[in-house]
Amino acid sequence: MNAVVAMRPDDIEIAERRHLLWGPRHASPTSGSPFLAETSTELLRTIADVLDIRSVFPRVSEIVKQVLPHDALALVFSDRSGHVTLKARSTEDLPGHGWCASADDKDFSIVSDLRKLQPRFAPRELNVVDALLAAGYRSSLTVPSVAQNQVMRLGFFSKQAEAYTPEDVAQAQHIADYVAVAVAHEQLAAAERDRAEARGRAERVDARVRAFVDKGEALPYGRMIGRSDAWKHVLTRALRVAPTDTTVFLQGESGTGKELVARFIHQASPRKDGPFVAINCAALPEQLLESELFGYERGAFTGAHQAKAGQIELACRGSLFLDEVSEMSLMAQVKFLRFLQEREFRRLGGTRMQKANVRVIAASNRDLRKAVGRGTFRDDLFYRLQVFDIPLPSLREHIDDVPLLAEHFLEEFGEAMGHRSTRLTDDARDALLAYSWPGNVRELRNVLERASILSGDGVIEKRHLALQTQTTGTASAHDLGTIERQTIENALRKTDWNKSKAARRLGLTRTQLYVRLRRYGLENPEAM
Repeated sequence: MNAVVAMRPDDIEIAERRHLLWGPRHASPTSGSPFLAETSTELLRTIADVLDIRSVFPRVSEIVKQVLPHDALALVFSDRSGHVTLKARSTEDLPGHGWCASADDKDFSIVSDLRKLQPRFAPRELNVVDALLAAGYRSSLTVPSVAQNQVMRLGFFSKQAEAYTPEDVAQAQHIADYVAVAVAHEQLAAAERDRAEARGRAERVDARVRAFVDKGEALPYGRMIGRSDAWKHVLTRALRVAPTDTTVFLQGESGTGKELVARFIHQASPRKDGPFVAINCAALPEQLLESELFGYERGAFTGAHQAKAGQIELACRGSLFLDEVSEMSLMAQVKFLRFLQEREFRRLGGTRMQKANVRVIAASNRDLRKAVGRGTFRDDLFYRLQVFDIPLPSLREHIDDVPLLAEHFLEEFGEAMGHRSTRLTDDARDALLAYSWPGNVRELRNVLERASILSGDGVIEKRHLALQTQTTGTASAHDLGTIERQTIENALRKTDWNKSKAARRLGLTRTQLYVRLRRYGLENPEAM
């Protein structure tokens, strides 16, 4: 069937045999009357700057009636799957839906009498014909065109039978091609609006990332500290997904800040006024994990003297953070998968299904793909969780953030202990940069907290750090110099060799930075 009025190959008695008698539209006879110049001008003036063809379609119909009389005009689009949508109609008595695709969208179609189509159609297809007949329409002419590589068909409907002949095809084709230009203009404008909106969203995300990176913007639970590219990537992905309800999966070693990022996503989302509920799957045995997640009814098991809401219920209209989700038992995974799919659950010992309005953020320090391969993690749950993943870098991968993190932690400890801020000696700073940090940011924080207690005069020396001896990966003096030189060079490049800004970025004084510049012979290459 064609996109406007269905036409079957065996409808010989009701539709002219266009392929046999007149050939395809390109071989159709031209119209007996020319496409009037004044009509063309008026049509172009009407559609030239229009960004919504529907708003002027009734006017288009009135204009083209001068050269091709009709009672109604319709514009439909069909995609490659055969799905057809009504784009515009000149009058409300045309059907708003139910249009069908044609086997040959590249050809014109003439139906002389719609009443004779009824016995030939399935019930779904008949709905459109019935609606047209009920509105009084008796014949139609449709012609194809293309707008931005999308097939469209323009249909002319008359309340008189046999209103159209092949001589009308060329005229109709002229009109359709004019309309296609207007539609293409509309589509291009819409695409540009979408691109502009996307650029705007990206710029807003970048601005927020800069606010966190440059100013250390405060959050209710702390600060997102870090200026490295690796950390910026984390913040950017987190801010992009935060406004949605999409499930997020955080992958990173222990101590990389997975819960911090999860809270960051929650606070940047529309759910920020709702609860943030965190549960560590590795800390609870299987039976207790299920009861904590889903809750239980009174008498569900020995000791269940009263009903208790689970963490899913408590997280309603907020976010549920599942840390170390890889430690879930296979049985618990099955139940949690059902919750993710249906967004409903049942308390242990209960019979009533409950809906849950919850955003899920999961995390693991293990590679879930390997767990799926070993058979310890369900592949269907894996794909449900991996909708939007954010890899968290180890501290080794953004070692240049160590001075900033150290400064932040020492300031925090100073306030908590009620004494003046603590500072690091150069040897202590070098030791922090040389260490591989297997425990990541959590280990750095613990090391500095212990050191701030041990340093009586507010100056932390290398001996106060008590870093674990590294049997592998220990940095030599040469390695340390390379790391420090690269870190300083990166900071200088990112600040256009503004030494004051670079010093602040590195957590150094200007004097300390100048000492290192001389040590490594670093100069602005553009000034040489």
